[in-house]
Amino acid sequence: MAPVSPRMGLAGVIRFAPKSNSSCFMIRKFNIAGVLILAVLGSPAMAQSFSAGLVTIGASGGQAGELGKVRVAGSKVRIDTLAPQGDFFVLDTIAKSAYLVRPGQHLFMDAMQSSLWTQLLVPVDPVDPCAQWQVMAKIAGAAQNGGEWRCTRLGEEMLVGLTAIKYRLVSPGGTESTGWIDPHLKFLIKFRADDGTGIDMVSTEEGPQAESLFAIPAHYSKFDPKQLIERIKQSDVWVEPPK
Repeated sequence: MAPVSPRMGLAGVIRFAPKSNSSCFMIRKFNIAGVLILAVLGSPAMAQSFSAGLVTIGASGGQAGELGKVRVAGSKVRIDTLAPQGDFFVLDTIAKSAYLVRPGQHLFMDAMQSSLWTQLLVPVDPVDPCAQWQVMAKIAGAAQNGGEWRCTRLGEEMLVGLTAIKYRLVSPGGTESTGWIDPHLKFLIKFRADDGTGIDMVSTEEGPQAESLFAIPAHYSKFDPKQLIERIKQSDVWVEPPK
């Protein structure tokens, strides 16, 4: 039996057992096909391992500057910013976590709504990218009022030699935009707000990424804003807000 390509859909996975006098043979074939279908339908979106640059796009359509770099390994994502302190985000769609790491202070904290990209730059199901974006929006607190990411498929479009899936997007806050998903990488590679600004993923290189890139050093402390507020409340500078 020929190996199953990772790009093959369910039609490429399902095989009907030929007629046989042995019912056991047919049941064995059916069970194998069933396991394969469950593996495809039941597993979370897992991107390929790759790294890429992120560039900002101006309203005129030209590159406005660099945003940073993204590295992906399965469910894990690292987004490096251009902050002088070397700040970066680490995300994990299986662990459902999103942290902002500040090496200059040896701190990390929940990313919350610090960046839209912690919601969008994660592995997705190319058929339903909004499902994973909604999960990340809840982690960031962007869906607290019941808002949801909504995706309307617009078709396929050629981008730099590959076929991308184009979607019309609506954020939990109601902002509309357009996004393009690479079905091979299972990742957003182009994003445009309605004013023409956005980001592009460039210089993509597929290959293994070091596990250490996605780990927060053990000696880093987690910063909790609630603890800071409680400490301020105990000081002379705290003024109770009016009720």
